[in-house]
Amino acid sequence: MSKRDYYEVLGVSKDAAEQDIKKAYRKLARQYHPDMNPGDTEAETKFKEATEAYDVLMDKDKRANYDRFGHAAADGQGGFGGADFGGFGDIFDMFFGGGGGRRNGPQKGDDLRYDLQITFEEAAFGKETDIQIPKMEDCDTCGGSGAAPGSTPRTCQACNGSGQVQYAQNTPFGRIVQTKTCQHCHGKGKIVENPCSTCRGAGKVRKMRTIHIKIPAGVDDGSRIRVSGQGEPGERGGPHGDLYVFIRVKAHDLFVREGNDVICQMDVSFVQVTLGDEIEVPTLDGKVMLKIPAGTQTGTYFRIKGKGIPNLRGYGRGDQHVQVVVKTPKKLSERQKELLQEFAAESGEKAVGHHRDKGILNKVKEAWENVVGND
Repeated sequence: MSKRDYYEVLGVSKDAAEQDIKKAYRKLARQYHPDMNPGDTEAETKFKEATEAYDVLMDKDKRANYDRFGHAAADGQGGFGGADFGGFGDIFDMFFGGGGGRRNGPQKGDDLRYDLQITFEEAAFGKETDIQIPKMEDCDTCGGSGAAPGSTPRTCQACNGSGQVQYAQNTPFGRIVQTKTCQHCHGKGKIVENPCSTCRGAGKVRKMRTIHIKIPAGVDDGSRIRVSGQGEPGERGGPHGDLYVFIRVKAHDLFVREGNDVICQMDVSFVQVTLGDEIEVPTLDGKVMLKIPAGTQTGTYFRIKGKGIPNLRGYGRGDQHVQVVVKTPKKLSERQKELLQEFAAESGEKAVGHHRDKGILNKVKEAWENVVGND
């Protein structure tokens, strides 16, 4: 099958500038690169076709010959498309920001996580506390060098102490110099020949550290507090990571939180909601008196302003909402039953409960009296 025109392959005009050719190729390379299309032979063919076109059109001499003789110029010059596509993934990564060597400068240490459980009240009003966490620290024996006392690490000869090595490679983009982490010293620039017995050459050991933290008022379950610089130490002079404290709030026996509001239920009697009363209600700040108007229905909510959760940003508080629930008595005295029957009668209601008040002996007695009376 005959080759397609290189300009057609890249989708550019014959007078396209180098920048336009490069832009067109980058778009096709992203689309058809084998790493993006594993197992797709058609995509691999298009990728190679685009790379061959790019290699020719970005070279002034090759492009001039191609413009004059077309693909026939390849027959007399050993071919334009002699580029080696092996290892092109590394070049693709460098060109499009995917890879290259690991940066060998100072690196920030890893972040740490600590889960802290607190009470409902502590979440509402905040607290200060000390926590203990295991973290890496410089070894006291070797001072962080990793070498046994009396010895020192030697400079890596492979990278001359830089921790990096460079190598050049000819690519369709020109000669590219790659920088990678030195495999001999693993990027440290030093080699420990006589390792410290305490840290085994690592230069760091894990220790328990006590850290004082402040929990702001208004935190909720799942909140995260960042303690700057209390994570793992950095590499090659880099800063420490951070400590993230995740808050877990214990469930409360009475209160439920909704946003910055607090909700609770209070049991009241039929008499209290019927005649009205003033009841004592617990809040986060202590007990307060709440007025229950006469005729209140069960399930009614009352608001106690400003007795909720403080706003996390430091202004205002939520409210407390109290739901009253009428509690039905399970046992009544005979007098109480009589009064309720009188109340029902006064209200024009049909008397209830008599059939449930009669014991088995009374029922037998009434049945016997009816039989005798009929005789």
